[in-house]
Amino acid sequence: MSRFQSIDRQTGYLLPPSLDEWLPQDHLARFIVEVVDRLDVSALEKAYGGRGSAAYHPCMLLSLLVYGYATGVFSSRKIERATYDSVAFRFIAAGAHPDHDTLANFRRRFLGELAGLFVQVLELAQEMKLLKLGTISLDGTKIKANASRHSALSLGRIEQLEIQLRAEVDSLLQMAEQADQSALPDGMSLPEEIARRQDRLQAMEAAKAKIQERAKKRLDKEQAEYQAKLAQREQKAKETGKKPRGKLPKAPSAEPRAQDQINLTDEQSRIMPVAGGGFEQAYNAQAGVDTASMLIVAPSVTQACNDKEQVQPMLERIAALAPALGQAKQLLADTGYYSAKNVQACQAKNIDPFIAVKRDEHHPTPLARFSEPAALPEDATPAQVMAHKLKTKAGRALYALRKQTVEPVFGIIKSVLGFRQFSLRGLEQVAGEWTLVCLAWNLKRLAVLRLA
Repeated sequence: MSRFQSIDRQTGYLLPPSLDEWLPQDHLARFIVEVVDRLDVSALEKAYGGRGSAAYHPCMLLSLLVYGYATGVFSSRKIERATYDSVAFRFIAAGAHPDHDTLANFRRRFLGELAGLFVQVLELAQEMKLLKLGTISLDGTKIKANASRHSALSLGRIEQLEIQLRAEVDSLLQMAEQADQSALPDGMSLPEEIARRQDRLQAMEAAKAKIQERAKKRLDKEQAEYQAKLAQREQKAKETGKKPRGKLPKAPSAEPRAQDQINLTDEQSRIMPVAGGGFEQAYNAQAGVDTASMLIVAPSVTQACNDKEQVQPMLERIAALAPALGQAKQLLADTGYYSAKNVQACQAKNIDPFIAVKRDEHHPTPLARFSEPAALPEDATPAQVMAHKLKTKAGRALYALRKQTVEPVFGIIKSVLGFRQFSLRGLEQVAGEWTLVCLAWNLKRLAVLRLA
């Protein structure tokens, strides 16, 4: 008698198998299907013209994408393959097998509608008593663009390449004019070589035009900063009665700089410094996270390397959630977001800011850890009042929540889910994909919270 159980892969089922019996009741795929089926997807349904053969339902395609992103499967080809060899994906697709073109087109076509669905999921979380806006933790992370940084060219490099290519075109034209071309290497076609270089010259001319356009847009911002610095110097001179020290601020120029770059693959991405050193072609993905539930309530993507200008846009997004989810009370952010203007912007929205003014010491003395700061003067500015609050025991405890909420969320998205590079190109498409990532994270998180 054999000591092992028999293996029989040939005997058929007495009754047709049920997909519902193959998946555990508390499986993430079931939860995602239940939630997506409750969403109002009428805007997606109306986009279908009703011509031709019957289309896959938007709820099924959306569930496949969300479950894919929640489990680290981002490629439409891999999702298609999973509908054959994964029980969870087969359950979501109900035995159907949408091809990768259908999935990719659906994702690209309806990225704009994801923002409304994202808010619906937050409203559902509030109905489940799992979300109540109170303290929001804000941070950003650099995510690689779907483009190599080696495809980026600076204005100076473009000008050098233009000289080189024009010289090569002139040389090839001289060779073409010669009656005897027997010295040409085998397989070399002069018309093709000339056309290839002329095409590159046209592409570089277009790239130069875009760099110049960016420089003109940058001038408006730099001009405002320049005028603010002049006004500050004049104010200081009036207060002290003395001429301010130091050089006058340099007036901005509309001319592009030699180091201004553009990427030929994804021109809207930017070269950005990344953690650990070095630079990557990337986007700056921002997220406002509710500290109590670790749900992302406000995702966004920017081309700016610096986070300082991202407070105001995030406040607008949080304010837009107030009618449905309530008013946020506090905003936590690291020193990269600090400016007196951002402190005032938070107060204007009735949000109490806790934005680090400078980096804290890693190993403060016991006396510093348990002591309270000295009292503030009566004429303290809003920024000084906030800095004083951050030094109190209550302020330090509240600010410590930032490292326990938004940073772990980014860590899980990047290291556990494996989302480190966008699949799409262009700021609008990338922003939509980041919303899809955050939607998948929220549903994955809700699936855990509902069982707690």
